Amino acid sequence: MKRARFTEEQIIGVLREHEAGAKTADLARKHGVSEATLYNWKAKYGGMDVSEAKRLRQLEDENAKLKKLLAEQMLDAAALRELLGKKMVGPAAKREAVAHLQAALGLSERRACNIVNADRKTIRYRSCRPPDTELRLRLREPANERKRFGYRRLFVLLRQDGEPSGINRIYRLYREEGLTVRKRRARRRAVGTRAPILVEPTPNARWSVDFVHDQFACGRRFRILNIVDDVTRECLAAIPDTSISGRRVARELTALIDKRGKPGMIVSDHGTEFTSNAMLAWAQENKILWHFIAPGKPMQNGFCESFNGRMRDELLNESLFFGLDHARTKIADWADDYNEQRPHSALGYLTPAAYAANLTATCDRLRTPDQLRRSHVALPAPDGVKSAETLIAAG
Repeated sequence: MKRARFTEEQIIGVLREHEAGAKTADLARKHGVSEATLYNWKAKYGGMDVSEAKRLRQLEDENAKLKKLLAEQMLDAAALRELLGKKMVGPAAKREAVAHLQAALGLSERRACNIVNADRKTIRYRSCRPPDTELRLRLREPANERKRFGYRRLFVLLRQDGEPSGINRIYRLYREEGLTVRKRRARRRAVGTRAPILVEPTPNARWSVDFVHDQFACGRRFRILNIVDDVTRECLAAIPDTSISGRRVARELTALIDKRGKPGMIVSDHGTEFTSNAMLAWAQENKILWHFIAPGKPMQNGFCESFNGRMRDELLNESLFFGLDHARTKIADWADDYNEQRPHSALGYLTPAAYAANLTATCDRLRTPDQLRRSHVALPAPDGVKSAETLIAAG
């Protein structure tokens, strides 16, 4: 506040001289003030003594301070209303909030930082981090090609191409580029207890079969018969057609056995194709144990259900099929890519084909010729195979 030229004592003294009979012009000339100032002093301090004048000055100062505080509080309230709905978590959000207050309300940086509760050094900081333009392009290429891949699988693909960056850096760029995959979550219901099925950790120990439905661009529906190896997670067959009967399922399984070998067990639901007389006769003729899951318990066939979910998320929901030939080509290409190129999180981000090759080689080294003849006896898990993979719970 600007300091006054005259104190209360001096003003009261001048007014006393005026009351004693001194002329206004003479007093103004004597004390170097205008006559209007003298009249203002008389209107304000007339009839007061020095103590009362000081008290009046103190009250005026306090009133000015209170007005200033009230104005500041109202300004702070207006600033907080401007920030309603803005998340101020993290330095970037606080920088944005401070810039908004400065632009909208004309606040100073110091005042805006006090309202936002941010350090001025944080607000003034400018990142020196390189733009990583080349790495962002390399990250976008597989992300655009495989739209349903998250940052972990994209990191594995980049690492396979020789990228030395860590997963945290890849995740940061993944978020900044807006590549986050929106999950399509289905409603989940609780399932009861179920007895586990002991499975030897070798290829062909158990297969799972199930159907997936979709439709062509013209609206006609078709179905896909999926056959999955539960241990290696390989897609053994993905057969699309407009109609697949029990006899067709038996023919496809026979051709697959001739190519790959006989499985120890096959798991399926109670679909009419799997419970038909043709399938029951085929299982008895080939001496294959067929296990039906409990009704209404799809998680007892969880390996094939998980594969169906990946197929629907990454292929069926992303593709438009114009006919049966087009669907067969697209599904065959996707199945080959699933087995040979796609890293699988349950296999330590190995591909199913690589995992199956490693598992077969390891089991061949650990088994004796006598044990090879008795393949129904479960052996200890080989090196690199976790205990959860040795005993696989399916129902």
